[in-house]
Amino acid sequence: MSQLETPLFDALLKHRNRHPIQFHIPGHKKGQGVDPAFREFVGDNVLSIDLINIAPLDDLHSPKGAIKQAQELAAQAFGADYTFFSVQGTSGAIMTMILSIVGPNDKILVPRNVHKSIMSAIVFAGAIPIFIHPEVDTELGISHGISAEAVEKALVEYPDAKAVLVINPTYFGVAADLKRIVDIAHSRDIPVLVDEAHGVHIHFHKALPVSAMAAGADMAATSVHKLGGSMTQSSVLNVREGLVSPKRVQSTLSMLTTTSTSYPILASLDTARRQLAIHGYDLIDQAIRLAQDARKRINKIPHLYCVGKEILNTSATYDMDPTKLLISVKNLGITGHQAEEWLRENANIEIELSDLYNILALVTIGDTRKELNLLINALQRMSEAFESEAAIIEPAVLLPDIPRLAMTPRDAFYATTEIISIEDAVGRISAEFIMVYPPGIPIFIPGEIITQENINYIDMNVKAGLPVQGPEDDTLKKLRVIKEQQAIR
Repeated sequence: MSQLETPLFDALLKHRNRHPIQFHIPGHKKGQGVDPAFREFVGDNVLSIDLINIAPLDDLHSPKGAIKQAQELAAQAFGADYTFFSVQGTSGAIMTMILSIVGPNDKILVPRNVHKSIMSAIVFAGAIPIFIHPEVDTELGISHGISAEAVEKALVEYPDAKAVLVINPTYFGVAADLKRIVDIAHSRDIPVLVDEAHGVHIHFHKALPVSAMAAGADMAATSVHKLGGSMTQSSVLNVREGLVSPKRVQSTLSMLTTTSTSYPILASLDTARRQLAIHGYDLIDQAIRLAQDARKRINKIPHLYCVGKEILNTSATYDMDPTKLLISVKNLGITGHQAEEWLRENANIEIELSDLYNILALVTIGDTRKELNLLINALQRMSEAFESEAAIIEPAVLLPDIPRLAMTPRDAFYATTEIISIEDAVGRISAEFIMVYPPGIPIFIPGEIITQENINYIDMNVKAGLPVQGPEDDTLKKLRVIKEQQAIR
């Protein structure tokens, strides 16, 4: 097969053009039963391929035809031995990746700044997370990846670990020395799993950080929809055979995936793969040039700083993706959240995320110079609007210490619990997740001992207007903790 082909998309078009009479789900029957306003908006084409896993269209749970061929082409494009399509987003791919490798009481090395899907999978597996401190950037007030040295030290201390999980690149576009981490783990026959949610494009351009498959990693959950041109909720799980069983991966994926898989989403993966394989280099090259030009122009705006390769100096900050525009706004005297709101209200611009000190804007294959000009003009106006508040600010709040794990996350999640006020929770064991989302970094996970430092960190984020999520009590005045047995008097 050629990368020019789209076997799944072609099969859907061929089936549609036969105009079969449908006596199967979905019940809207090629759009006839869809609300007229919605049908007019989305159009008949997409509704005509919103089908189900009938024989001519193959089955994601046991692919033998068009889906199998589409996945094989994706594996070739990504340099994998096997590629599995996910309609459950990268979260579904990440959970499949972890549940395929670890089980009850197995240890897995993970950075602290992991996405919530990773911790969810660890809860389901009953595994024990061994956290590695990510490197912290004291100038930007953010965390990067984990260093190769920290991975090696952790594997010496925990030689029975079943896997190492790496985020590469991070949400902010910074990549660790992944090849070195892979070599360290493989020397001990330990598989490396990569959260590559923000790196689908890096495999297709030599100026970007090394991809998971190119570095020799065993599995990578790669979000095609984020930066690769497919529809939201579409991702791939790339697998290298050897330390990982592709059959077990397929079985695990099937357990976690709906049986009513979306064919428009699957078709968008098939076609996005073709575009990346055939035109990816040129499209990504254009995005890189737009971003680099924008970076230079932003750094001429008073009180703003757009991060570049000058921050790369360790094995945790080994390379970076220049299409991520990480902009520090702290010297304007405002928070990233305030900057996000100002851009929304005054320039109709929506950014990817904000935190206490920064905003993040993504430049992708879908951007042109027009959008970048609008962003830069808005940032210039924002700088002028807050000129009177500008001051040199040193980040005061960084990631808090990792609390001690008193019991496995799974045991804590299913334990007998009670709800108490947050002021009384210090020293108790958390029974729920609390995280800043995006990007989804946990402050507490089930099983960890609650500390005053972390409660202060929650309070700081809430006061800054940042989205702290997870606890049942949205007001964050109460927390669910493990119920303690009281002595009988």
